[in-house]
Amino acid sequence: MTGSLGVWLYSVASSRGGPVELNELTGVADEPVRTVVSGDLTAVVGSVPLKVFGEQPLRRNFEDLDWLEATARAHDAVVSAVVHRGPAVPLRLATVFHDDDRVRALLDERREDFAAVLELVSGRTEWGVRAYGDRAALTAAVARATGEGSTTTPGAAYLARRRAQLSAQQTVERDAAERAEHIHAHLVRHAAAGRRQPLTDPAVSGRRDWMLLNGTYLVDDEHTDDFTATVATLGSELPGIRLELTGPWPPYSFAGTEPAPP
Repeated sequence: MTGSLGVWLYSVASSRGGPVELNELTGVADEPVRTVVSGDLTAVVGSVPLKVFGEQPLRRNFEDLDWLEATARAHDAVVSAVVHRGPAVPLRLATVFHDDDRVRALLDERREDFAAVLELVSGRTEWGVRAYGDRAALTAAVARATGEGSTTTPGAAYLARRRAQLSAQQTVERDAAERAEHIHAHLVRHAAAGRRQPLTDPAVSGRRDWMLLNGTYLVDDEHTDDFTATVATLGSELPGIRLELTGPWPPYSFAGTEPAPP
């Protein structure tokens, strides 16, 4: 390694099954992807020019959204290829070290952490589920549920429905949050692990949909059909809520380790 190059870290895999096959993968700088091994752990890395991928250049480049998107896609392509070949811990974008020795030091220092995550993600894949609400439809659904059982004269029934509508308009945010929690709790029961992620800012996503849930779930590969069927069932049972399933993804949300480069 020379001072003009740094080491970009893509993922960490186990060495126990033999060498990690990379088959001429290239990375964020079109560099040949290679491995750094320490004991039973293998880091998948690439040598990248620090004039582009050093700390200060990265700060500038991250402000270029086209550059950032292309770099993120290249990073994810390597991670996805490695994960496709076996359990691996994906590292966050722009984890850059000075040299291979620093990477080996990371593997040694975090050996137990990496081993635990590799065990967790083995035979499992990450899926994303987002829930979007239709405010008018949700208000109507809550009003119907509140007004059910009203009785007596048509006039009294009308007043009961009207009160239910007004009440629903006032509580729709709370009711939507309760529905989102119901969805998440139900999906967690069909997954090995699940996390609620921050809701996406419409200014970032470019979508004006009312997002209620941004969930990620680690699902046993043999139970994928059951999980996707559960998402479909929940989507059909909850008026005013639309569920969006994405994946499969590398298990970024369950990597559980965020090393700080030296």
